[in-house]
Amino acid sequence: MVSAVRAELLKFLTTRLWWGMAIAVVVAGAVFAGLFAWVLTSAPAGAGGPGGVPGGDAVQVANSVYTGGLSVGYLLMLTIGVMQIGSEYRHHTITSTFLAQPRRARVMAAKVVALLVIGVGYGLLSLVGSVVVGAIGLDLVGEDPFPSTEILRTLALSLLVLGLWALIGLGVGILIPNQVAALLIGVGVAWIVEPLLGLAFRAFEFGREHIAPYMPTEATNAIVNAVENGPDSVRLSWWGGALVLTAWAALLAGVGSLLTVRRDVS
Repeated sequence: MVSAVRAELLKFLTTRLWWGMAIAVVVAGAVFAGLFAWVLTSAPAGAGGPGGVPGGDAVQVANSVYTGGLSVGYLLMLTIGVMQIGSEYRHHTITSTFLAQPRRARVMAAKVVALLVIGVGYGLLSLVGSVVVGAIGLDLVGEDPFPSTEILRTLALSLLVLGLWALIGLGVGILIPNQVAALLIGVGVAWIVEPLLGLAFRAFEFGREHIAPYMPTEATNAIVNAVENGPDSVRLSWWGGALVLTAWAALLAGVGSLLTVRRDVS
């Protein structure tokens, strides 16, 4: 199993993709941390609401600043997850992979472990940029950069978030065999369709209380306890959000892995 995980990591690290993604993650974390530090501290407390700046307490503001680049980070992890399996089918290396390791379940388990490791690695890089810039930004506007030890829990959970989104990408990459289509559909749904659906569900009571909080993006916001979009929004606890996002990752990666184990390759 260790050799299988090492092989999956080598497949990723021997391409030029990894360092490009690393630069993007660090830059996104730093830029969004600076932007959020300015925007969230420039409006009066409690100014959240439709069309206004989201509001929250000092802990939520700090959490939002340090995880401001997470939305870009998890889209990049989604992309890596798709490519980790999509490139195998696109370049027909999946055949040699299964010939080298006939136990397909072990191959898929190795991909899951490797993606979690990659997610944690990129999460650490993202935190380097966001914490440094965010702490400086909050200090410059007179806010406490670390108002509670809860910030440390949020930073640790952000690593889990990126790993889980990479697994969601793995599932999308398997369920949509065409790599380009998988990337377009996966990123489009996560970036555009799901936020719009969440907005629509929050327009009526049942959707606001029983549907919107269980969507992947809303679960991610619950995990990091970011500022809220409005006073009437319903949000899960951090551990509830973690369970929901884990369930989404397990469902998509599990179904995709089962299909890969059973599907013929050529």
